[in-house]
Amino acid sequence: MSTGVPLGDAGGCETAPVSSPGPRGIDLNADLGEGFGVWRLGDDDALLGVVTSANVACGFHAGDPSTMRRVCAAAAEAGVAVGAQVSYRDLAGFGRRFMDVEPGELADDVLYQLAALDGVARASGTRVSYVKPHGALYNAVVAHEAQAGAVVAAVASYGGALPVLGLPGSALLRAAESAGLRAVREGFADRGYTSAGTLVPRREPGALVHDPATVAERAVRMAVDGEVLAVDGTRVPLEIDSVCVHGDTAGAVELARAVRTALAAAGLAPTAFAG
Repeated sequence: MSTGVPLGDAGGCETAPVSSPGPRGIDLNADLGEGFGVWRLGDDDALLGVVTSANVACGFHAGDPSTMRRVCAAAAEAGVAVGAQVSYRDLAGFGRRFMDVEPGELADDVLYQLAALDGVARASGTRVSYVKPHGALYNAVVAHEAQAGAVVAAVASYGGALPVLGLPGSALLRAAESAGLRAVREGFADRGYTSAGTLVPRREPGALVHDPATVAERAVRMAVDGEVLAVDGTRVPLEIDSVCVHGDTAGAVELARAVRTALAAAGLAPTAFAG
């Protein structure tokens, strides 16, 4: 027997069908365009067939104009949202070395990267839909208030109220909310966490997770249960809006496919948070 709610017709007993809610959406992002010149890092084309959001390197830690345009054009064709993956000016270190940059200078650097990628994206049939720091800058703005504020100031000055993607509870996301920007919480399926909810430094044991089944299980635990197991076994609360799989990790495409399949099996529809 069907169920429903009264239509409000005084003489009838018809009912309007109650539609069941659709699956909850979850974003799946990866870092793309991280080659430089003739050097390629990761399989951008394959990942664009799996993810819903692409964090595209803007030339400061990786990437170059031709790479940026190629990835943006492919993302536009695949219907994948493009995000500006901004970083310290550190090509030699792949953006993984902390730099004590004066906040004003850092804001200018972030604005430069954002504007450059957005110009390339628009020429390629899409646009930048959000901003995400990369590497050492990402980790710094978890607690570094001045640098977090600089990143947000750059995004806000560009206009368009672009969302900012970062670690839950970070100074970056607090600054974004204070500036009236959407703060998007991110979880890393292929990275280890400390009991404080921060990422294990890459040089320490447990920093990277390589097994596809384990990575997929971690993604579902974050997205469905709102928690992650730290390297010491602690259950850490972790509410997220997006799951990240690193594009430069060995076997990244396999990991991303495993995560997408597991999220779908858990009733979560792959959906970009911005577009």
